Amino acid sequence: MKQKKIKTKTPGVRYYEHKTRKYGVKFDRYYTIRYKIDGKDKEEALGWASNGWTEQKAAERLAELKQAQRTGDGAKTLDEKRKQAKEKEEKQKVIENQRKRELITFSEVFEKYFVQSQQDKTRQSWHTEELLYRNWLSKLMADKPLREITPFILEKLKKAMTDNGRQPRTVTYALQVVRQVFNYAKNHDLFNGDNPVSKVKKPSNDNRRNRYLEKEEAEKLLKALEMRSPQLHNISLVSLHCGLRAGEIFNLTWENVNFKRDFISVTDTKSGRNRNIPMTNEVRNMLEEVKKTSTTELVFVSSKGERIKEVSRTFDRVVEELGFNINIKDSRNKVVFHTLRHTYASWLVMSGTDLYSVQKLMGHSTMAMTERYSHLSPNHLQKAIANFEEYVNKSKEQEKLVVITNGALN
Repeated sequence: MKQKKIKTKTPGVRYYEHKTRKYGVKFDRYYTIRYKIDGKDKEEALGWASNGWTEQKAAERLAELKQAQRTGDGAKTLDEKRKQAKEKEEKQKVIENQRKRELITFSEVFEKYFVQSQQDKTRQSWHTEELLYRNWLSKLMADKPLREITPFILEKLKKAMTDNGRQPRTVTYALQVVRQVFNYAKNHDLFNGDNPVSKVKKPSNDNRRNRYLEKEEAEKLLKALEMRSPQLHNISLVSLHCGLRAGEIFNLTWENVNFKRDFISVTDTKSGRNRNIPMTNEVRNMLEEVKKTSTTELVFVSSKGERIKEVSRTFDRVVEELGFNINIKDSRNKVVFHTLRHTYASWLVMSGTDLYSVQKLMGHSTMAMTERYSHLSPNHLQKAIANFEEYVNKSKEQEKLVVITNGALN
C-alpha cells in the first residue's frame, strides 16, 4: 500500500515519512514535486531528507523546471535534467580519458606492459627487455608522452645504440620492445595514434648462425651433458636429432610421441605450422626409457613437476668447460642451445637432403628461412662442384663416343 503524501506550505512540493527511520527528531522524509507539463500532471521523486533534501531545495528545483518551461531554456523535467547530467558526466569522462591518453608516458605504459611480459615470456626474454629499457629506452623516452615519441626519436635511439657498438640485432630488439609497448597501449585503450616503429627502418641485420657442430663435437657435448644432467642431455638430443626448438620440446606431451609410427608431432609452433618429425633410433630409445618412469602428461618437467620455462644454464656452463666458445666474439659463431637445431638442419643438407624436405622438417614458413639457417659447409659446396664437373665431363665423353661410333659406321 502506497504511503499518503503530505502537502507542504510550498505548492507542488510533497513528502511522505519513513515508518521507522528518524532524521533528527522527526521521521525521515522523502520529497517529491508535482507540476503540469503539456497540460498533464507530472510527479517526480527527489530524495530523502537524510540525503540532503529539504522543502526549500525542493521548491527551488520546482521553480527551475517551471522557469525552463516558460523560457524554453534548460531541462523541463527531472528526468530530462538527470539525462542531461548523465550525458555531461559521460562526456567529461571521455574528455578525461582523452587527456590521460595524451599525457600517459612511455615509462607508465612500460610498467604495465612489463607485468604482462613477465607472465607470458621466459625469464631470459623479459630480463633482456628490462635491460634494454633501463640502459637505452628510458634515457630517451621514459618521461615522454606516447604521442610525443616520433620516428625521429627512434632514429636517435638507433644512432645512439649503434655509436656505442651495439649490434644491429640488439638495435632491432630494442625497436621491437618499443613496438610491443605501443601495441599494448593501443590494445588497452591507453593510446589511439599510430605506432611510430612502423615508420622506422630496421637496421640491416644478418644474424644467420654460421656455427654448427661437427659430429665429434656433438658427441663430446652430449656425453658431458649426460654426466651433469641426464634430462638436459635428453632435451638436447631431441633438438639435435629432430630439430625442435626449446619451447617445442618443453611443450611436448606423451600424446605427441607416436612410438608405433616413430615420429614426434609438433603442435602450436612458432610459425603456426604443425609438423611430424621422424625419430632417430637413439631418440626413440631414450624416450622409451623416460616413459617408463614418467608420471606426468608432459615429456619433460622441472624439478617441481611443472612445465620447463627455459634451458638450464648448465648447458652454457658445459659449453664453456668444453671450450667451444673460447676467443669467439661474434655471437653468430657461438655455441648455444639453438646451435643444436641449426646443426640438425646443416647435417640434413650436408647428407644430401633436398631443401624442400629440410623446410618441412624445420617447420619454416618460407624457403628463405631454410636457406638462412641451413648453411652448407665449404667442403660440401666443393663436393657439389665436383659432382657438377663430373656430370659435365661425362656428358662430353658420351658425345665423343657418339661421334666415334657414327664415324666407324660411315
